[in-house]
Amino acid sequence: MPVWLIALIAGDAVAADPLADAEARFRTLESYRVTLRSWAADGHRQVIRYAWRRPGWVRMDFVEPHRGAVMIYDPVTGRVRLSPFGLKHMTLNLAADNPVICDPRGHSVDRSHVGALLADLAELRIHGSLALHADAEVASRRTLVVEIEGAAGISVAGVHRCRIWFAQDTSFPMKVQSYGTHGKLIETVDMSDAELDIAFPERFFTP
Repeated sequence: MPVWLIALIAGDAVAADPLADAEARFRTLESYRVTLRSWAADGHRQVIRYAWRRPGWVRMDFVEPHRGAVMIYDPVTGRVRLSPFGLKHMTLNLAADNPVICDPRGHSVDRSHVGALLADLAELRIHGSLALHADAEVASRRTLVVEIEGAAGISVAGVHRCRIWFAQDTSFPMKVQSYGTHGKLIETVDMSDAELDIAFPERFFTP
């Protein structure tokens, strides 16, 4: 078989399962940082400077709404430190699933990372299908566009269909659109400025 044909077949095999590629890449990821921008269909908007480090540390610095608020999740204790007015002010110690700090869709801080998103997408795919769409650019970077849809009446975490833009060079999701069972858009999330495997300051997650 000609070398060019072998390369073509191998390339198609890699491109055929971008979700599996993204899951594999996340398992090797030590940390990431991103400006998370989300727009819900009901008009709710969030801008959060989001940081994650293995084995599950999360820090969220809020820009919009609640500007100045900081949440830090400790995977060892399973607790969240919430500083509504910044780290130099009052701090609350809460359970990760406390309704006060869950987002409007009920998502908890400990499952706010990309790994949890990919796990939900994999579960939805098991009960549905995955389709590849034409490549596109997000923030001047080439992406693979994937759509995952559950079978009739099937949803995971309230999502029946999801369109994801995976960066071709890192397999990181740069943009996500989620839809409900009636085809209505639930939310659009932009993560196009993600930085992977970065070194955070020593006490960034434990100030």
